[in-house]
Amino acid sequence: QVKLLESGGGSVQAGGSLRLSCAASGSIERIDAMGWYRQAPGKQRELVARITSSDSTNYADFVKGRFTISRDNAKNTVYLQMIGLKPEDTAVYYCHADAVSRSPVAYLEVWGQGTLVTVSS
Repeated sequence: QVKLLESGGGSVQAGGSLRLSCAASGSIERIDAMGWYRQAPGKQRELVARITSSDSTNYADFVKGRFTISRDNAKNTVYLQMIGLKPEDTAVYYCHADAVSRSPVAYLEVWGQGTLVTVSS
């Protein structure tokens, strides 16, 4: 079993910054792509940013230039540095990973429990 634990959410004023972290734990053989998604009230969950095991990244247009995704493969951890936050960034942010478990060997899509980011104007 593989689990993801997010941290770093909170409340900030517009223009502020936050850094989210997400650590994978459990019986891990390998973590492939990791990413961050978000879901605002009444809206569908959407991709924010994604990073592969070789550090190739892609971002949603609405965060380009403001958010940066990175990862520490030795720690099985992914980060999301957010600057220039806007009220419309308010959402629950979810970590996602494509993982291979060790015992039993299985390919898994794993989600974290989510962390709330609130940006006030």
